[in-house]
Amino acid sequence: MPRSSLPGPDFLTSITAGQYWRRFIVPIGAACTLTLLLIYRFDGWGWWVAMGMSGFFLALGLFDMIQTRHSLMRNFPALARIRWVAEALRPFIRHYVVEDNNEGKPYTIDQRALVYERSKGENDSHPFGTELDVYTDRYRWISHSMAPEATPETAPLVTIGGPQCDKPYPASVFNISAMSFGSLSAHAIEALNKGASLGGFYHDTGEGSISPYHRKNGGDLVWELGSGYFGCRDKAGNFDPEKFTAQANDPQVKMIEIKLSQGAKPGRGGLLPGHKVSAEIAATRGIEIGKDCISPSAHSTFSTPLEMMEWAAELRKLSGGKPVGAKFCVGHGPEVMAIMKAMLETGVTLDFIVVDGGEGGTGAAPEELSNHMGRPLVDGLVLVRNALVGAGLRDKVKLGASGKVYSASSLAINCAIGADWCNAARAFMFSLGCIQSLQCHTGRCPTGIATQDQSLQRGLVIEDKAQRVANYHKATLHALSDILGAVGVKHPRDLRPHHVQQRISAAEALYLDQLFPFLDEGDLLEGKGGQDYQNWWDKARPDSFALAD
Repeated sequence: MPRSSLPGPDFLTSITAGQYWRRFIVPIGAACTLTLLLIYRFDGWGWWVAMGMSGFFLALGLFDMIQTRHSLMRNFPALARIRWVAEALRPFIRHYVVEDNNEGKPYTIDQRALVYERSKGENDSHPFGTELDVYTDRYRWISHSMAPEATPETAPLVTIGGPQCDKPYPASVFNISAMSFGSLSAHAIEALNKGASLGGFYHDTGEGSISPYHRKNGGDLVWELGSGYFGCRDKAGNFDPEKFTAQANDPQVKMIEIKLSQGAKPGRGGLLPGHKVSAEIAATRGIEIGKDCISPSAHSTFSTPLEMMEWAAELRKLSGGKPVGAKFCVGHGPEVMAIMKAMLETGVTLDFIVVDGGEGGTGAAPEELSNHMGRPLVDGLVLVRNALVGAGLRDKVKLGASGKVYSASSLAINCAIGADWCNAARAFMFSLGCIQSLQCHTGRCPTGIATQDQSLQRGLVIEDKAQRVANYHKATLHALSDILGAVGVKHPRDLRPHHVQQRISAAEALYLDQLFPFLDEGDLLEGKGGQDYQNWWDKARPDSFALAD
């Protein structure tokens, strides 16, 4: 049958007879056959159900042929819906049917279950031994002592604030990492902050500034300043000292954190689409309602390490002497060394540095950046630790770590290789009820955490989830205390690289200070940094982030 002999509108005359039967008549015929079977099988209401199903498939097939958005559905109406349903169900099937307890990505079922159990106050003990393959490459373990410590600290603190800081802050060794209001819902922010208040730890605002939901329950805040200067910007997007001073002197704000980059998308500014910029978010950030909110990739207040130190000193003064630090995902080694040289040259030291791991975080980002940009946490943490120690600055600058921290063992390992404390983002999302549905970037988070949809936020009950946040924090520190006691130390600061070993083959394992180079105090100043570190030090320039030839 030629095309011209096919009846109907243009969308039918554009296909051959063979295509017509294969793509349209066959699926609709299948639906009609199903209808006849149902009519034969059921009496009464079954007939109406069958007719309804037949009508539904017929209407669906017609719609698919007419619509212009999906080519597969135009070519194979109704049948292509099977693939669509399979794609929609894939996360569910993968997470709950196919994967075993140690396979899920980015967090396994066991890892998520640990947070759920601790946040609910349930038994988090594990029966019948480890399910991990302890002879596989990269397995890490913590070495215990035959003389364990009987009284390790159960809620250890670290005092952040160097000699130039007038208001040092005693921080918990485990805190909530940067997640902005806008990326997270109002209910999630309020529950996290109330949990921090109940548990006595801090809540990093993320670069989205301080919202009313951060303030409502009075939990300690670390105010993160990104390149958009949200909450302290003028109409042109430049830093406004007066607006900063007004917010930074609030007693609830304990520290100021300059964000240079983040692990999820290092080297790239953030974007909050205009449809997510509500009146509340616009007021919090100091931007226009309904317009795309774009954070520049770089800061406008400084362009060199020396200028960065000068701005840090200004922020410390404007905030009344509160600790001021920086957060970044480590990229080039010489850039880290340039910050060290700038501190030495200006005499201005940061009070703290937080190293963000390149393994990503809550922020939605292009796959290329999440998967292939930035150093993983352990590598970046060791590098910054060595830079501080080698430059003779470690006693002045505290060091935080953030990157897939969820358990006491991850806390202990990070502290053993240089961290004074750790932050977690996704783990605290799990304590709120996150199910890792991977819908964070769509605005359709089913648990009401990463969405601005009021109907979805309704499911997150603030009082219940705040207590779970506090429970999870407390139980994790209790587990950390068990580890400290087993190792034979009182405080996480007493942990060292030789307390942790990593397998490099089925037959060999190394202590972390054998696996990574660890410098001694002043090594870089004395030219003893080793080939890589000394080369980075020699290339670094305090007046530029650019790499020397």
